[in-house]
Amino acid sequence: MEEPKTPPSTNQNILNELGPERTNPSGDFFEFIKDLIKTGLIVFILAFALRYFVIQPYIVEGESMMPNYYNREYLLAEKVSYLIGEPKRGDVTIFKYPKNPSVSYIKRIIGLPGETIKISNNQVIVVNKENPTGKILNESYIPKENRTNTYEGNSFEKTLNENEYFVLGDNREHSSDSREWGVLPKTNISGRAWVTLYPTDRISIHQRVTYSLDELKTFSLGLYERALAL
Repeated sequence: MEEPKTPPSTNQNILNELGPERTNPSGDFFEFIKDLIKTGLIVFILAFALRYFVIQPYIVEGESMMPNYYNREYLLAEKVSYLIGEPKRGDVTIFKYPKNPSVSYIKRIIGLPGETIKISNNQVIVVNKENPTGKILNESYIPKENRTNTYEGNSFEKTLNENEYFVLGDNREHSSDSREWGVLPKTNISGRAWVTLYPTDRISIHQRVTYSLDELKTFSLGLYERALAL
């Protein structure tokens, strides 16, 4: 009596029908190149957005911001603060030099739009709506021996219009700033000094300077008038 034959399994039938899997080497290569281009494009877009809308590297050249920023110091400037808000007094800002926009400067914002800035007797006086008779700016971030001289004799005065700022270098005796070339238009501002990356012993995050009412000394108009006569 003939023994019944065992039918091949279903899986075996499927494998026999499909046969060995075949690939197209050229097709795989082009898919790889396609994915590589996509990845590179995404990285480029992210890097571009980061570079032009979030942070930007700078190297300080010169000594106009000493002792707080040194020559050859490598900085990162952040731009987000000025995209969502306004520049503030005390900000160390990087901007395009109004007389030559191809050159970038770094200075500290002292005067805001609508204010009048006066310099007399080695003191910076801020006149605004809150302080119509003026307030002396107490600048603890600069050495006391660092004199705030003027380029116009014994005194200086400048009233700022809308979207105009008054900036000074921290090294007042060796700085080309608003005392010399005038106001800084808001459109020229690129960003705020945020992080020092080099030299390594100066790595730090730069905090914003704030001026509380206690840090602003009451300014006497009579004192200012006497200073003009000196």
